[in-house]
Amino acid sequence: MRTVIQRVRHASVTIDGLVKSEIGQGLLILVGIEDADGQDDIEWLAKKIVNLRIFDDGVGVMNLSVSDIGGEVLVVSQFTLHAMVKKGNRPSYIRASKPDIAIPLYESFCEEMSLQMGRRVQTGVFGADMKVELLNDGPVTIFIDTRNKE
Repeated sequence: MRTVIQRVRHASVTIDGLVKSEIGQGLLILVGIEDADGQDDIEWLAKKIVNLRIFDDGVGVMNLSVSDIGGEVLVVSQFTLHAMVKKGNRPSYIRASKPDIAIPLYESFCEEMSLQMGRRVQTGVFGADMKVELLNDGPVTIFIDTRNKE
């Protein structure tokens, strides 16, 4: 699994002109899934993200996690995180899982994030044409790939 985690002041997902989900201060997580991903990746990644100390403490040092600050989380599926651009100028998405594999893993990741957070996370809609709006705070943007756990 590949994720781009952005510390945000607020974020939202709009589909067909209607706001599907929105959050205040917290994390926007873009997640890409490949066939090799499994439940161990989901559990490791959710725990890692929930405990990332990327929010400022009282003296302006990044010492707090999204849980520590009572922040919110928005998870959006994004197959383009697996784009390969070695040949030519048109990205290949061959490594990205097809919906029959990716949807259950995406839903499981959202459930695990909710479990780790102790409350429901907000989501996009898998495969939909989503408009994602955010105000990146910092900016703080972190990339995590479960293939590089160690």
